[in-house]
Amino acid sequence: MFIEIFKKRIIPLSGLLILICLLFQPQFSFGQVSVKTNWLAVGELNNFYSSIGCEIEIGRAGANQQDGMRWPGLYDYTDIQAAKALWIGTTNFVDENGENYDFKVVHVGPRATGVGEFTPMVFNTISKIDKPEVYADGILSERISSVVDEVDPTIPADRMIVNVCNTKTGITMTRKIMQWSQEFHDDYHIMEYTLKNTGNIDADDEIELPNKTLTGVYLYFQYRLAPCANTRYEIGNSTGWGTNTMIDTRGDGVKNDPDNPDGIRAQWVWHGPAPIFTAYDNLGGPLWTSAEFVSAGDTIGRLGAPQFAGVVTLHADKSATDHSDDPGQPSTTDYVGSDEPYTSFSSSEYDKVRMAGEYGWISRGHKSIRHCDKADPDGDFTTTAGVDPAMGRTDGYSFCNGYGPYTIGPGDSVVIVIAEAVNGLSRAKSIEHGRIYKREFESAGTNQTAKDAASLKKNTIVMTGKDSLLMTFRRAIDNYNSGYNITEAPLPPKVFNVTSGGDRIALTWDVYESDPNLKGFEIWRAVGRYDSNYTKIFDTDDISVRSYNDKEPQRGFSYYYYMVTKGPEITANSTLGIWKKQLVSNRYYSQSYDPANLKRQPGTSLSQVRIVPNPFHITSSLGDKLRFGEKEPNKLAFFNIPGECTIKIFTELGELIHTIEHTDGSGDHYWFQQTSSNQLIAPGVYIAIIEDTKTGDRSVEKFVVVR
Repeated sequence: MFIEIFKKRIIPLSGLLILICLLFQPQFSFGQVSVKTNWLAVGELNNFYSSIGCEIEIGRAGANQQDGMRWPGLYDYTDIQAAKALWIGTTNFVDENGENYDFKVVHVGPRATGVGEFTPMVFNTISKIDKPEVYADGILSERISSVVDEVDPTIPADRMIVNVCNTKTGITMTRKIMQWSQEFHDDYHIMEYTLKNTGNIDADDEIELPNKTLTGVYLYFQYRLAPCANTRYEIGNSTGWGTNTMIDTRGDGVKNDPDNPDGIRAQWVWHGPAPIFTAYDNLGGPLWTSAEFVSAGDTIGRLGAPQFAGVVTLHADKSATDHSDDPGQPSTTDYVGSDEPYTSFSSSEYDKVRMAGEYGWISRGHKSIRHCDKADPDGDFTTTAGVDPAMGRTDGYSFCNGYGPYTIGPGDSVVIVIAEAVNGLSRAKSIEHGRIYKREFESAGTNQTAKDAASLKKNTIVMTGKDSLLMTFRRAIDNYNSGYNITEAPLPPKVFNVTSGGDRIALTWDVYESDPNLKGFEIWRAVGRYDSNYTKIFDTDDISVRSYNDKEPQRGFSYYYYMVTKGPEITANSTLGIWKKQLVSNRYYSQSYDPANLKRQPGTSLSQVRIVPNPFHITSSLGDKLRFGEKEPNKLAFFNIPGECTIKIFTELGELIHTIEHTDGSGDHYWFQQTSSNQLIAPGVYIAIIEDTKTGDRSVEKFVVVR
């Protein structure tokens, strides 16, 4: 795996060392320190979190550099998060050995592991309800496996991670990470950070700092974000570590912003121009030719990077004794080169010179020219000619927020609350406008004026994602200001079963009987892929119903489902972009990720075996009528086979290329024309030998593949 990562340059060379360390250690551990991770994934925004206090570059063993902050979470390769960092700094510090430091900084990320500086004490995931379960043909169907440690119906959010770390500054950091499933509030995660002067360094060793007041305390974050993994192999590999990431800021006092009348304090990013790519305008990441991460069913032409992602400040204490909100926080809003020396994994809690420089970053204040204004001085981000977000660098930029300085006495604490959020064009809009752009750009031929007009039209639509993100920020602020008292969605199905059958796919479910908001049920279905278009197939207001038989499926196709409960009506709020509607439970609770198919009884004679389609002709004018749909273009079916049999597939020259062990007792098996080494087969004549494993009888079948 490591060799493949190296060959593809999934991460820049500066990050290879930490990846080597992670790959050759026990999973999720740094040296002798066990580091746990878990996901919050009950809404559109999916992200993992780490027990060491922050999510560093390659923070999970075996992960790619872009890992986490997935939006929309249903789809593959929508990861935006490349690296994050959390530093705590203080001044005039005396450690447990009596050593004096003008500046003391402890680190987790962007590459520093945090080991020796942060000690994980608590990492607990709490859910408001028992974790719902979805089964496809009796097998638990999950895309992201998240653990629930505790059920507590009184928590303010639907899911919450509580993470406590002691640090070598004598500060105990507690962060509560919260996610809501309500559809107008599932694009952000709120994080409450409490910094308490406890004096503890390492509870295991029972070492304590002197019980003294800490001065000049800062909580400092770095975000290296790269929207998004979908576009990495189309637009350029370096976009995966953010060379083309554009950064904008609000609430820093640098200039007046007409789009920010309510004084939002935030920074965010989007997929900006990549000078290395010249085939067409890449804002929004149009996917035209990429073979990586894009199948025929994924609509070449889709906008692959419509996301706007960022962080908004919801609250920051004025002081350890005045817990009202300080509108002057964060006091530092900055952007730094993502591979600067201070971002490396060689940080040291004892290097006084380095920590003085790091503290200078933390306390730098507001950069006088915002990143996007420096990279694109005309301020019209819909035109991209000559714009270089990296401004000549090879690494691109990360944005930073610093909160402080605080004076924290023994036993005192300060609280800072932020939200990480993502929004932008929906998948449907990304497909629609991406196809329009491709058609208009290509039809322009050599007419550069027409090409520019097509690009401007597309870019204007992409940049509306900023407004969507600002609306998401406002919803997070409103949620926090309400004391987390938003209208709750109904509880999802407790159990959802999808069972393949001979003439139907049976759907059954259980509910949380105590839910007072339950008003009915809806079931939605997709064909071919779980991340494709869904159609509502069932809708009832009868809350006593517990089953539905879907008799519309056709043999040979794969079907995916999700089920939602219907609940109360939400009140419209134009300020927050909320319209009056009946709320439903979140599909991420009850989505099936494994296929269900119509199955027939096994054949009673090998003479009944059929291979469909035969011949297989991928360019046939009849298209999907002779195949199983654009979502599964290479699918072949073996029908009427014995319930238990072995299928060996040979070339016409007698070379064995694949063996199938069919054991489910049905008369159907599907093959996607891949060899045992996962290579797509070439055109030609093939021979399948089907052996009934119970009787030993054999049948020889011939089929043809034309491409």
